[in-house]
Amino acid sequence: MSRFLLKVFLCVLIAFGAGLGYLAIRSGDPLYTLFEWISPARFQQYNKLIISVATEYHLDPPLLKAVVWRESRFEPKKYGTAGERGLMQVREKAADEWARERKVDNFQADQLFDPRTNLEAGAWYLRRALDHWENQPDPLPFALAEYNAGASRAQRWAGGNDAVAISKNDFLSRIDFPGTRKYVDSILERYQFYKRRGM
Repeated sequence: MSRFLLKVFLCVLIAFGAGLGYLAIRSGDPLYTLFEWISPARFQQYNKLIISVATEYHLDPPLLKAVVWRESRFEPKKYGTAGERGLMQVREKAADEWARERKVDNFQADQLFDPRTNLEAGAWYLRRALDHWENQPDPLPFALAEYNAGASRAQRWAGGNDAVAISKNDFLSRIDFPGTRKYVDSILERYQFYKRRGM
């Protein structure tokens, strides 16, 4: 009897594992889904805050979450090699511009380790970049390149004139920083992933 129960238990375990594997593969990113199942709090703890800030800055929440995923993997205390801070890896200069425009008194760069402050500063910067490239048929790749590599480099990759429309593929082919090209591609892909499954 105990051997029979052991076989039933193993069959159920195998079926359960196969089911989880199938769901993970269907998600579009099995490894990410597996990590999310292991540690759901880490991957979903900022969803409400992301939705709130994205709405405030007229951004699609899955896009904002994709940038957070790429920049910090949801680590609010992450400190980058060039001084970038927090969930969206915001630089002090960009944060100072955000604080001035939003009239945030006594802003200090270490406040960027606060998730809400960081998301607001990063969302503001991304919104500004999207508005800058609004004449393009698809402004998102341009804005993401600007977010990662700066406005002057994105301008150069666009051919020096942001009023002249160029295709997304032409723009991406002009990006001569492999890291920025990978950055843009990975966020666009993750954005679609979050849109498909609803964050």
